[in-house]
Parts: sequence; structure tokens; C-alpha cells
Amino acid sequence: MDTEFLNALEKVMEAAEREAAQLILHAGGILAESKTGNRDVVTEYDRRVQELVVQRLREFLPDAGFVKEESDAHDALNGEHVFIIDPIDGTMNFVHHFHHSAISVAYASRGELLAGCVYNPYLDEMFSAIKGQGAFLNGRPIHADTAPLRETFFCFGTSPYYPELTDETFRLARIAFGASLDLRRTASAALDLCYVAAGRVGLFFEIRLNLWDYAAGILIAEEAGSKVCTLDGGAVPVSLEKSSIVAGGRQALEDFMELIGKEVG
Repeated sequence: MDTEFLNALEKVMEAAEREAAQLILHAGGILAESKTGNRDVVTEYDRRVQELVVQRLREFLPDAGFVKEESDAHDALNGEHVFIIDPIDGTMNFVHHFHHSAISVAYASRGELLAGCVYNPYLDEMFSAIKGQGAFLNGRPIHADTAPLRETFFCFGTSPYYPELTDETFRLARIAFGASLDLRRTASAALDLCYVAAGRVGLFFEIRLNLWDYAAGILIAEEAGSKVCTLDGGAVPVSLEKSSIVAGGRQALEDFMELIGKEVG
């Protein structure tokens, strides 16, 4: 893919996220609607952010396809131009005024992730990456931690929509906790992956996530030098099928995978 095109595209993605973030920052009277249960909610702001971001991206690429969290219809992922959007990753945080949420947009071509932007409007932190060009925070290069697991934090997602995964989630968390300095739980997979990229935590895992939760984040993490795989050690799919995710500095990830008896492919 042409470098000049991707650089221009990334600027459009960043601008769209910053514009849409104003809806989040000035939100009032937030009402949550249940989607699949009391832990899985959506607000009018999720829809409004998504609509604005899609509008701006279509102005740049009118023929693009979209995979969007707040939509029941998704375009094919093998198209030439496809955007993968999570309008508010961390909606429950947003509803409860726990200021840790992000807008996440990834760009893929023919099933390959090529660009990603994750923006936390509360801290004005824009994480971004283009494949092969490294990862950045507000335009400055970032790099994953090289420390072993015992010298760093880990964070994890609890897959709260799937209570059948709770016991296994906390079994894995107990293993990681015993082998690390401490844990953090933020409820935004997109930002957790970016925190791995920035070296703020050494490891992140979650048993079940949707593509829009991790598409931008895994590219940013990999471009920062992180290793990303599934809990079985395989490649993370660019697919609408839900997937487990493990991301970390290479040593921390290897330490964790060894502890749970898995090898990284």
C-alpha cells in the first residue's frame, strides 16, 4: 500500500476521532440501553460518535466498507478499503463517568491491518500506527517494555458479557498476579493494548473479544515491538469471529505463556 496514501489516511482518522471526541467530552444526560444484558450497554453517544466518524472517513474514501460495533450489518473484511470502528471502547466507564474510554479505528485492506488510531479524549492521548512505520503517542515514538513479567504490571479484561468465562479468567489472572509486580483493570481493551505498546504495562490478556475491540490496538502494540497472539499461542485473526488476545513485551509474554503451558507459534 502506498505510504503517502496511508499517511494521509492516518491524519483523516485522527482528525475524525478528535472531532467525534467532543461529543464524549460534552455529553450530558447519558442514558444506557441494554444490548445483551445489564453489562453490555449502548448509549446515544456511541451511535453519534460512530455516525460522525463514518461520515468523515467516507468523505475521504467514498467506496470504503465498514465493520462497526453499533451495527448489525458489516461489510466484507476482504475488501480493498475497510474501516473497523469501536466508537466508545469502555462504554460502561463512560456511562459511570469513569474517565477511561477511547475511540478506536483501524484500517484494513484485503484482510490485512495497515493503520490504527486509538484516542483517549480525557487525557488527550492519541495512539497511532501504520504498518511498518512504528507506533506513536501524540506523534512521539513509543516502545513496549522489554522487562520480564516479574518486573512489570499486567492488565486483563474480564469478558464481562460471558459469565461462563469468569472462573478461567480469574485463574489466569491469579497466575499472572503471582508472577508479576501487580495488576491493573481498566475496562478498555483498546487502551490496554496501547498501554502495552507504550510500556506502561508489560502484559494484557482477555479470553474473548470482538474485532473492533482489538483491531487498532494490536497493530499499535505490534508496531511498538510487542508480541501479540491468542491464548493458544496462535495468530490473532482479522475476522468477525471472537478471539482471545494476549499482548506484551516479548519477554513478559513468553513468561506468561510458559506459566500457562502454551507456546507462541
